[in-house]
Amino acid sequence: MTHFNRLNLASLAADGYNGLIATETYLHGALDLKLLSLVKLRVSQINGCAFCLHMHYEEALKAGDTPARLNLLPAWEESRMFNEKERAALLWAESLTHIDVDRAEDETYAEVKAQFSDKEMADLTLAIAMINAWNRLAVSMRFLHANDKAA
Repeated sequence: MTHFNRLNLASLAADGYNGLIATETYLHGALDLKLLSLVKLRVSQINGCAFCLHMHYEEALKAGDTPARLNLLPAWEESRMFNEKERAALLWAESLTHIDVDRAEDETYAEVKAQFSDKEMADLTLAIAMINAWNRLAVSMRFLHANDKAA
């Protein structure tokens, strides 16, 4: 359950908010949930979004990931616990999240694209854009996850 400390976007901008929810529904059917959760968790770490960190950690566990792997996510480049497809997805997630610096360079794109079909690449890019949007909404509106509210 989302608790809003500022504006309740779900009611004040219902059509736009529901459009975001519809995109999320699409993505949950388009990408492997374990990979999707991993990407969302990593982007949320970069953006410092507590609400999304709570949510996507729990989703990753439900999708079959392990605490050992999730604890190493900030150091995924050094860890051998992530396969080539996951590493490519995380590379693309970091590149797009830091687009002001990384600019989604052609070399990065080619490295990532080697692991994904055109459709998967399109869905992955959309998923990364969405989690960045959600992070910005959650941080700016001070969404509180139930775990934080309980604490």
